[in-house]
Amino acid sequence: MERQTKGVQLLRGDPKKAIMRLSFPMMAAMFVQALYNLVDSIWIAGLGPQALAAIGIFFPIFMIILAFSGGVGVGASSVISRKIGEKNKEEADSAAVHSIILAISFGVIATIGVSPIIGSILKLTGATNETLALSVNYSKVLLSAITLLMFNNVANGVLRGEGDTKKSMYAITLGSILNIFLDPVFIYVFKLGIKGAAYATVLSIAASTVLIIYWLFVKKNTYVSIRFKAFRLNIQILWDILKVGIPASFAQIIMSMSVFVLNVFVVKAGGDTGVAIFTSAWRIINFGTIPLIGISMAVTSVTGAAFGERNAVKLQSGYLFSVKFGLLIGLSVMTVILLFASKIAFIFTYSEQGSLMFKDLVEALKILSFFIPTVPFGMFTSAMFQGIGHGMKSLAVSILRTIVLHVFFSWFFVFVLNLGLKGVWWGMVAGNVTAETVTFIWGLMVSKKLKKEFEMKLLSEES
Repeated sequence: MERQTKGVQLLRGDPKKAIMRLSFPMMAAMFVQALYNLVDSIWIAGLGPQALAAIGIFFPIFMIILAFSGGVGVGASSVISRKIGEKNKEEADSAAVHSIILAISFGVIATIGVSPIIGSILKLTGATNETLALSVNYSKVLLSAITLLMFNNVANGVLRGEGDTKKSMYAITLGSILNIFLDPVFIYVFKLGIKGAAYATVLSIAASTVLIIYWLFVKKNTYVSIRFKAFRLNIQILWDILKVGIPASFAQIIMSMSVFVLNVFVVKAGGDTGVAIFTSAWRIINFGTIPLIGISMAVTSVTGAAFGERNAVKLQSGYLFSVKFGLLIGLSVMTVILLFASKIAFIFTYSEQGSLMFKDLVEALKILSFFIPTVPFGMFTSAMFQGIGHGMKSLAVSILRTIVLHVFFSWFFVFVLNLGLKGVWWGMVAGNVTAETVTFIWGLMVSKKLKKEFEMKLLSEES
């Protein structure tokens, strides 16, 4: 008998209500996680610009490694929500098991394959010896916990897929808050420096993972039932996960590659100090997009359930409502950053060495704040594409935004117009505005086409 959880009832109900109810727990979770990232940067800032630069250099590479689990998590969320719309619990269970096995397997492979060569990979950024050494020390500790983190990411995707964003919120919040308190202890009390920040992250991941394991395998109070003993390879389910998950993984990799390339531009334009400015400013901008990320996760689940139900009205309603909601939030965040750019910049420049980049950081924040209001148009369209199983469309959106436009405009402004660091910031804004406009128009066309297809199919069945 199918278990009727509150999350499942939400996914099968009013899409606007579902977007709101599912978004807020993820907003809270993403906010706390972003707060951890921000606090982490603040503590590391006390070690000097080289330490901040070391984190910035490793971050894109780390995101590339994690891209597979992130993609599989999105694929799992998409398939599970669609199966809920179809009222097919057996295949929803199967999707959850397949996803978790994929994550654990890849985690082991990544740990064994990447750890020995991480130093050589980091050298490709052109970082100086001191920054490189710090980055290697930081990365090796984090790579030791990659399997736990991959399981964590995919399991959270499973929970989101069944509309249980509260559990996902609890798990993410536990890890993030624990990390906030452990950072100063490991960095300064134990005097481990940048490695201490990595150790704090590993312990926090472990605590969050234990909580998820308790829900899925001990308490068993989720919609999906995960039983490894009953596992049977289902090629169709595997393909349904991967046809969304692989493009989503590549989309994350492309975004990380874009940041990697932008780091190269920044190094050319401003050296290690430029990287520290970019790392700090980009963390603030990412912090500002946190509510939007929470909404996008809800969009994937809600549109996926509507697609499984073959209800295009619900699908389009949820999609357009999310864009309007996101735009309002984006404009609010942009205003806050513009008003308080100086105060925000001071947080990252309180050390004697850090004060040298204060003015440039304020300028970067003010320019990049214009990036945020345009994000919902592309991000939520991509999430809708993932929800309906059109993974390649989502990938195309990411390629357009990051590789084609972000990198191109930044290159043009830096190397052709000779705008220096400002060229990187304005290039990212110009690329995003252009890409999100094209993407949103595409999303409207796809949703309208689905509406016609579902209506024609319904008429065909009635006749």
